[in-house]
Amino acid sequence: MSDRSLDGTSVGIVGGGIGGLAAAAYLADDGAAVTLYERSDRVGGVAGRIERDGFRFDTGPSWYLMPEVFERFFGHFGHEPAEFYELERLDPHYRVFWDDGDRVDVPADPEAAARLFESYEDGGAEAFRRYLADAEAAYEAGMEQVVLPGRSRLRDYLSTDVLRAGRELALLDSLDERVSEYVDHPKLRQLLQYTLVFLGGSPHDTPAMYQLMSHVDYGLGVYYPIGGMYEVVEAVEAVARERGADVHTNVEVTGLDPVSGGVAVDLGGDRYVHDRVVCNVPPEYVERELLPAGSVPRLGNYWDRRTYGPSAYLLYLGVEGRVDELAHHTLALPTDWDPHFEAIFEDPRWPEEPTVYVNVPSRTDPSVAPSSHESVVILVPLAPGLDDAPERRERFRETVLETVASYTGVDLADRIVVEESACVSEFARRFNRPGGSALGLAHTLTQTGPLRPGPRVRGVDRLYHVGGGTNPGIGVPMCLLSGEHCADAVAEDVSIGGFDRLSFLARE
Repeated sequence: MSDRSLDGTSVGIVGGGIGGLAAAAYLADDGAAVTLYERSDRVGGVAGRIERDGFRFDTGPSWYLMPEVFERFFGHFGHEPAEFYELERLDPHYRVFWDDGDRVDVPADPEAAARLFESYEDGGAEAFRRYLADAEAAYEAGMEQVVLPGRSRLRDYLSTDVLRAGRELALLDSLDERVSEYVDHPKLRQLLQYTLVFLGGSPHDTPAMYQLMSHVDYGLGVYYPIGGMYEVVEAVEAVARERGADVHTNVEVTGLDPVSGGVAVDLGGDRYVHDRVVCNVPPEYVERELLPAGSVPRLGNYWDRRTYGPSAYLLYLGVEGRVDELAHHTLALPTDWDPHFEAIFEDPRWPEEPTVYVNVPSRTDPSVAPSSHESVVILVPLAPGLDDAPERRERFRETVLETVASYTGVDLADRIVVEESACVSEFARRFNRPGGSALGLAHTLTQTGPLRPGPRVRGVDRLYHVGGGTNPGIGVPMCLLSGEHCADAVAEDVSIGGFDRLSFLARE
């Protein structure tokens, strides 16, 4: 248990995604009486699992990155990740097929990756090494000065340490502009920018600071937890329960009502008042649907002006036979991917030449598929808000399977024995994501750092945000850190006896 005490403090948590579970663990460890409400029949949120006919599919995140953040979380409670799941480091990190017939395996060894860059462009090896060194510097500056300390308020960025870190982070350039300073070949630019899939942005409007993701990839490695990413969800839940959190599934929160000395949680008939409430649901949904109208002071059409990351078309396929041509992680990329980004962010439409990600965990882990079968997940980023009526989805399914076949030579269509799908409407209905976004708020310049929602709900006493829609942002590691930062905010507020609306706004 930590040296700070929340004994006697009742905390309700709305939503059992990674951020909510992490916050539950930290808060319960501090002595709070934690009750978590999850409306689905299992925790995890978007990071769910489908099990059917011997196949197992992770429904959401499929990349295990930044292992030190997981070690930080479990280490806080006296555990190690290895107590809960076994990690396999992947090599190659991923395989790329382009529409012109070209194919590369991107190796785990940075020097081998440098040689790959040299094969496409004279001087590419040295350019890659420089880029990677700069990415490492940006990562260290960003993590040590911004992300780990949980700086979520504008005043937090006025320290000399943060201002010095800003030089490494290059906040005002776009990632596309930054990458173009190192390499010219369009395929090499794609290899340095593909990590945008984890951030929900376009190369043209994602800040150059996210160059640091290349260090996450090449410097820290890509891993896979045997059994699937849901093993991580279950591990975080186990820690929360171990520390005393009371986790309830199949319980839907229908409203939140700030009351004197606490926040009332409405459960569609029952009503419970907690001293503090943490929301692991999208901030926009909290403000527009759960709280009474006007609870949060906003200027104009604040939420209508937000940029949301892509939705996604997902196929979960149980496939007969092997797919040796595909790696654990495979990308099928058009040589010109700008039209796909335009179809997401500029002129929302179904892409004609989609960028496709294929995940085949059974290549690493035979336990996720029956013998002589493969577990295959296909993901295509889409613009949020698209009409995904059944007939439209069926037409796109054909496009996607044809794209995979034409790029990789793997025709899955006649080998599918199990099939599930998800798209815009599922993300909107199941997870209350605005527009059916799969990722939530994108990491644009105006939605990064202190310009992203912080842990405290503006102007509402005793109510907090946690999860990918808040600072520090999208991804399982960031959601773990969000849980830590949210618990810190609760502990700070309790230690000073709470705060009213005016004092909170003054602190901001």
